[in-house]
Amino acid sequence: MTKGPVSQFITHHYRHFNAAALIDAAKAYEAHLDAGGKMMITLGGAMSTAELGLSLAEMIRQDKVQIITCTGANLEEDVMNLVAHNHYKRVPYYRDLTPEQERELLNNQMNRVTDTCIPEEEAFRRIQQHIFKIWKAADDKGERYLPYEFMYQLLRSGVLEPYYEIDPKNSWMLAAAEKNIPIIVPGWEDSTLGNIFTSYVIKGELKASTVKGGIETMIFLTEWYRANSGGKGVGFFQIGGGISGDFPICVVPMMYQDLEWEDVPFWAYFCQISDSTTSYGSYSGAVPNEKITWGKLDVDTPKFIIESDATIVAPLIFAYLLGW
Repeated sequence: MTKGPVSQFITHHYRHFNAAALIDAAKAYEAHLDAGGKMMITLGGAMSTAELGLSLAEMIRQDKVQIITCTGANLEEDVMNLVAHNHYKRVPYYRDLTPEQERELLNNQMNRVTDTCIPEEEAFRRIQQHIFKIWKAADDKGERYLPYEFMYQLLRSGVLEPYYEIDPKNSWMLAAAEKNIPIIVPGWEDSTLGNIFTSYVIKGELKASTVKGGIETMIFLTEWYRANSGGKGVGFFQIGGGISGDFPICVVPMMYQDLEWEDVPFWAYFCQISDSTTSYGSYSGAVPNEKITWGKLDVDTPKFIIESDATIVAPLIFAYLLGW
């Protein structure tokens, strides 16, 4: 692939330290795919609100990622941005806000994520009325689905299309739904829609079992990994820390240590973009070699850690992989 100006720039200028790690990780990612391998991308933090879909959606369309693990927040916030982008408010001076100004944002139903405020009425409530109907229909029929499957039903139904406020090609969730790639969502309850669903359960309007939970999610991932880890294997590209990375990487030691399936291959590539440091027992800041001791990576697994801001680094790596 002929590389474009962004790729040429970073290849020429990014020669040392975290910059060099970025290039090394991107080239190894590309080599893994070229050899027939598959890749999981995990999304921590607020990557959807950071509009990572501008590059991630094209990664999905070009088959540069075969499975995604994300928090419940990232699952829903890409869709919220899709239908309410024009109502978002950017607060570039967020570090200077007083508690009283923060309370004013709350009173105006603007929930802040760093420098970006998500409009509650246009984002949360706009989706709520439509997703409830889908939850309720499944509940009434005794059908059960994973969180991402419900979101795919919502997107494919077309009911949100009149609300689109960005170019649909920049929504990674729409791209994922079109490709029908699986999305692992551990701890979905820790999200706005998870909270909303819980409220319906408490009110007796839905059954908790209608949305499949964590154990079933791990079983689903186990089945996917067994079916897709042959040949060159599956790589692990982790953006940020937390449960979106911790949950899926454990599927490998679970299979061969707890299930005693001795033929399970390790993750075939590993890269993490994180600003977490190796201190205070931080797993998110652990160096990749620590994962060898937990049976997740092997001695010769290509391993990279880029200690930097994922909102800066991830789009550059994606640009390289896309030839931009």
